[in-house]
Amino acid sequence: MPKQYPYKRILLKLSGELLMGGQNFGIDQNACDKVANALIKLQQAGLEVAVVIGGGNIFRGIQLNMEGISRTPADQMGMLATLMNGVALQQALEARGCDSKVMTALECPKVAESFNYRNAIQALNLGTLLIFVGGTGNPYFTTDTAAALRGAEINADILLKATKVDGIYDKDPLKNSDAKKYDHISYARVLAEKLAVMDATAISLCQYNGLPILVFNMQRLFTDDPYRQILPPQSQGTLVDANQ
Repeated sequence: MPKQYPYKRILLKLSGELLMGGQNFGIDQNACDKVANALIKLQQAGLEVAVVIGGGNIFRGIQLNMEGISRTPADQMGMLATLMNGVALQQALEARGCDSKVMTALECPKVAESFNYRNAIQALNLGTLLIFVGGTGNPYFTTDTAAALRGAEINADILLKATKVDGIYDKDPLKNSDAKKYDHISYARVLAEKLAVMDATAISLCQYNGLPILVFNMQRLFTDDPYRQILPPQSQGTLVDANQ
């Protein structure tokens, strides 16, 4: 029997950099395998799992835009990078016998199914692990905003944001030794203090839909029991919701 937890359906936002492994760019198969194993452990704990994956290991639209390419095609290239990551991650999952599906916001029918929220919810109900790619399908929106959007559409219980640090701080803890960590903070305060853990559009969308956010250190995914390492009440991350 699967364990019973207060959260049933999760939306996990992962950085594309997780798939690089020790490389400077691209996709490393060992890194894909490592992520796939972590996702399967979460599912085996009784969770319905959906993932939004970034594309920064392959391409960053904003960086190319700064080099002279128009923002719309630059962002479209970034969205295509997330599609490549999604296919690679799905292959690692399928190799382990995990039923998974890539759903894309960009029309690419020979590669992945176009996103439809009814089909997504039905798949989750049947135990399929979902990988959402292509961002929102529109330029000028980040994959964080895509995660907030998909989380709301599938009625996720919580959005889990994997980062390089173990929560939200009042300033960058990698640059400031006196940075103060928040264990619990409101959406309003994150927006008012311009805390840069996610973009304002993503935070606002979660606030509007009452979708709590848990910001945690990505390394906690790769433990023997990632659920207990990540989610409240055991989590060492930062919970963002309407209360404080």
